[in-house]
Amino acid sequence: MSMLEINNVYKTFNPGTINEKKALQGVNLSLEAGDFVTVIGGNGAGKSTILNMITGVYPVDRGTISIDGVDITKMPDYKRAKYFGRVFQDPMMGTAADMQIEENLALALRRGKRRTLKSGITGKERAMFKEMLATLDLGLEDRLTSKVGLLSGGQRQAITLLMATMQSPKLLMLDEHTAALDPQTAAKVLTLTNQLVTRDRITTLMITHNMKDAITYGNRLIMMSKGRIIFDVSGEEKANLTIDGLIHKFSESSDEMLSDRTLLQD
Repeated sequence: MSMLEINNVYKTFNPGTINEKKALQGVNLSLEAGDFVTVIGGNGAGKSTILNMITGVYPVDRGTISIDGVDITKMPDYKRAKYFGRVFQDPMMGTAADMQIEENLALALRRGKRRTLKSGITGKERAMFKEMLATLDLGLEDRLTSKVGLLSGGQRQAITLLMATMQSPKLLMLDEHTAALDPQTAAKVLTLTNQLVTRDRITTLMITHNMKDAITYGNRLIMMSKGRIIFDVSGEEKANLTIDGLIHKFSESSDEMLSDRTLLQD
């Protein structure tokens, strides 16, 4: 059984108006448990729309979406949230800026669990948080009571990643989660991402504009254009991909141009 199954999904925004946008046009995608799939394509290709359809931000016009055999197509977003972990492009999202690091981690730890009248963070939980933070090699294990809003973008994104994976979600969605970071910090967050996903075999969809990252990370790569998947490669074929080869494949399969943002990534 597939961990994620998207069958013939369509989504049009502002139908019948001058602003009509066909965001997804019959998308079919199946991910097996443990797949780490990178998603690349030009602006407006439908990459983020796929994530928003999975999480229930927008309703599906046509088609179905299933997670681990459960049809979530018409399930309210708050009910399907238990299946997912998500990290956004903006480091300000995904954490509560006015709360301490340990408080943010405690919220993630208790997500989906029954709440009780018992309050506070236990010594055992605090020790676990310190151990987890130490793996980031950012010195945050000694700053448990620091407000998250005082951290750098890279530090916040690393914490958000820990929070998103703490409960071993059925599906982890990374929506250009390193795009707002400087190259050195982005590389560190990507390394951490790969370690967490590989160690825990978390089924992952990672959207990126960076062709090198799309080729380097994951066991499978899909390319989108105009709301469709136009290229899907895995295994040895993906391992042998080059940036020039990827650009050629895009040109061969699409009549649109890749954005400068995509082409200029190194």
